[in-house]
Amino acid sequence: MPDLNHAPTGDTFGAPSDGPRRIVCLTEETTEWLYLLGQQDRIVGISGYTVRPRRAREEKPRVSAFLDGKIDRIVALEPDLVIGFSDMQAALADKLIRAGLNVLVTNQRSLAEITATLRLVAGLVGASAAAEAWIAEREQAFAAMARTAAAWPRRPRVYFEEWDEPMISAIQWVSQLIGVAGGDDVFPELGAQRMGRDRVIADATEPARRAPDLIVGSWCGKKFRPEKVAARPGWQDVPAVRAGRLHEIKSCDILQPGPAALTDGVAQLHRLCADWAAQAS
Repeated sequence: MPDLNHAPTGDTFGAPSDGPRRIVCLTEETTEWLYLLGQQDRIVGISGYTVRPRRAREEKPRVSAFLDGKIDRIVALEPDLVIGFSDMQAALADKLIRAGLNVLVTNQRSLAEITATLRLVAGLVGASAAAEAWIAEREQAFAAMARTAAAWPRRPRVYFEEWDEPMISAIQWVSQLIGVAGGDDVFPELGAQRMGRDRVIADATEPARRAPDLIVGSWCGKKFRPEKVAARPGWQDVPAVRAGRLHEIKSCDILQPGPAALTDGVAQLHRLCADWAAQAS
């Protein structure tokens, strides 16, 4: 019987002590995070939707979409860990587990859960110190945004649209980031819902009734069409439409529950809110 209290540098059974060495990332945020931590050499495969960081598409094989992947190719990469995100990847995760792979699927929705997931992944690769420094910098940036917004005469009301047909409002971390950026989500009750189907807006005139000062679209991978939104029946008197304040934030910057949303995504939201406040004062 091996003595588990006196294991060598790896462990008694020969596994490496510094975490997984061959990781397949099924979504972009894990890839970006590992690059930010300087752990990109561990990545052996990425999602075909990855655009952050740009170099990843040149350096790593693309082996999955979002809902499915190239199972045989992923297996051939001999990963010791596959990391995915959300209940929507459950079927893909099932295939990979049945193929004999170790799979970790996280399901973060809130800012607190995103931060916890970043810490989890960093801990797996022995990069907790770098992760804590990065998270502390983000907390300082958020605090600076709050100080700026405190000087505004009032906070803008923001309607964030994740999809147009049907209309889907902001997912929880985006709803929270609107608050960080200095705005108020006009659908906070929907932002608290974890599932996309629970954020569908059944009445197409309800966003107009809530009179947003800013409309932000991020149509989950397709181009936002502000002119189509402005032309919706009953929307002509919405403050954002009258002022022409309909803006796009790319989904890769805001709809990934990882570094991008906490850097570029919230920064864009803050600029939009600050521009509105400058005109309102």
